[in-house]
Amino acid sequence: MKKLLLGIFIFGLTLQGNSQTIELANTVISTNYEYLDAIDLDNAPNLVKKLETAILNFDKNDLAKLYDKEFEIYEVTFFVPEGKIVAIFDKEGKIIRTTEKYNNVKLPQEVLQAISKRYPNWGIVQDNYLIKYHRTQDSIEQIYRVKIKNDNKTMRLKTDENGIFL
Repeated sequence: MKKLLLGIFIFGLTLQGNSQTIELANTVISTNYEYLDAIDLDNAPNLVKKLETAILNFDKNDLAKLYDKEFEIYEVTFFVPEGKIVAIFDKEGKIIRTTEKYNNVKLPQEVLQAISKRYPNWGIVQDNYLIKYHRTQDSIEQIYRVKIKNDNKTMRLKTDENGIFL
């Protein structure tokens, strides 16, 4: 009987010991948390994720070579053939603003539906995805410039990320 009670007691302690284990999700610690909060890396095309992650992982120690004493800022350009980001950093390495441009990215469903509804027999020839971020603003500005074609006619459109024509 003593062995049974001792076994149950040890078993109970073992369960409590395991219940104290906490697994944390992937956590990103960044000095540029404002930028990280503003962008949507989960739903962004892979090309956009690649460049935006490069900005977040940029070593601020490399900024010393780029420092502009007159304005106390650093301008860094990140680019691949399909897009580029011009980022302005302050002397602490925080992102002040960015201007991003990507060519021929996968358009969001809302944008595709808005274009096909308004221009039913037109096809998308080319698109540009523009993003403007500024640390003091609450949101990020996203614009899609799309070139569409029907027979010999071409037209250029501008829409936001929700498919609202501008």
